Amino acid sequence: MQANKFKTVRSDVQSLLQQAQDLFAEAANTTGKKADDLRATAQDLLEQALSTAQDAQAAVVETGRQIVTSTDDYVQSNPWRAIAIGTGIGLLVGLAVGRCADHD
Repeated sequence: MQANKFKTVRSDVQSLLQQAQDLFAEAANTTGKKADDLRATAQDLLEQALSTAQDAQAAVVETGRQIVTSTDDYVQSNPWRAIAIGTGIGLLVGLAVGRCADHD
């Protein structure tokens, strides 16, 4: 669910940046009031893209905080299970690194 949301945000930001770039390119070939209007519209699109990216960043930070909080709660509730899981992961990583070192 979150992955689709972030893909959509990324797509939206890319689209806004492309539109702004196109408007700046058109403004470079135009003079007078129309060029000023194109630049202003492009600037608005850039601000919109920045706002969208900042909202996505805030959502990622909040999701990270929720994950950290739930992990901390789990470790506090199940300290021995957490130690066992950490030890198991460490053992698997150690075995993987050891095998890679043997092949070199």
